[in-house]
Amino acid sequence: MNQLDQLKQHTTVVADTGNFKQLAQFAPRDATTNPSLILKAVQQPDYAPLLADTVAAHKGQPLEEIVDHVLVRFGREILKVVPGRVSTEVDARLSFDTAGSVARARRLMALYEDAGVGRDRVLIKVASTWEGIQAARILEHEGIHCNLTLLFAFCQAVTCGEAGVTLISPFVGRIYDWYKKSAGAAWDEAANAGRNDPGVKSVTQIYTYYKKFGIGTEVMGASFRNIGQILALAGCDLLTISPELLAQLQAADAPVPRVLDAEQARAATVHAVSFNEASFRFALNEDAMATEKLAEGIRAFAADAVKLDKMIGGL
Repeated sequence: MNQLDQLKQHTTVVADTGNFKQLAQFAPRDATTNPSLILKAVQQPDYAPLLADTVAAHKGQPLEEIVDHVLVRFGREILKVVPGRVSTEVDARLSFDTAGSVARARRLMALYEDAGVGRDRVLIKVASTWEGIQAARILEHEGIHCNLTLLFAFCQAVTCGEAGVTLISPFVGRIYDWYKKSAGAAWDEAANAGRNDPGVKSVTQIYTYYKKFGIGTEVMGASFRNIGQILALAGCDLLTISPELLAQLQAADAPVPRVLDAEQARAATVHAVSFNEASFRFALNEDAMATEKLAEGIRAFAADAVKLDKMIGGL
């Protein structure tokens, strides 16, 4: 078997793309999108008719509502290809607005339900800020399942687990990027590869903690830079992978052993912790990497949301 098929024996494989025409060849169970991936997709000629048709069908509605129709249209097309769930993201400009995030998530879910898509097939993506986690807590109580994204710090993961969110997406590659840039010329790639990769270590810590304490929130490693990071997390609940890296896995046939194991995690010596708002904010502040990458990620997604607004508004 190739490495992709082997990986699927240990982990649920998810495709990280808005390009639904690429999906079938990799047979992922789920798919994830974000504003940047949707923006990238709608700029391709293959998707121009879908974008134009969706915008034309809702002409005269407020721009943010038309944008949500576009996001949901892409999600619905993805769900024709994958048997599981699609993740659709709330506007990153609402990352510090609990009520605004809840309202936007409810509208996205209503659009899916109006199109005949059940709640079990959709994850609403929200940034792992304090406000975003509180929004997810409310949404989960309403039966709207959430994927907490832009997650870089252990305190974010613990608080998401306590809030009962369905799934979290710790960003492996962006953590790796920060440590590599911070080390500069002193960075030793070989010494920081595989299980020693700082992003891999972060996800491993979270996975171990969740399994140790029976936290039901699913862990989905995200934002990979190379297949070494992916293989070092074989056994994680889910891994969301770009089409480029899925193709690399499909083209290789070296063995893929399980690395993360729930039974081993339950036997680990780990202490339980908890965060209120003040201690959460302080713990996040103490983690320079997480503070910088969270802010950077929100800015980047917000900037792409603005570009998407302008593109749709100009049609």
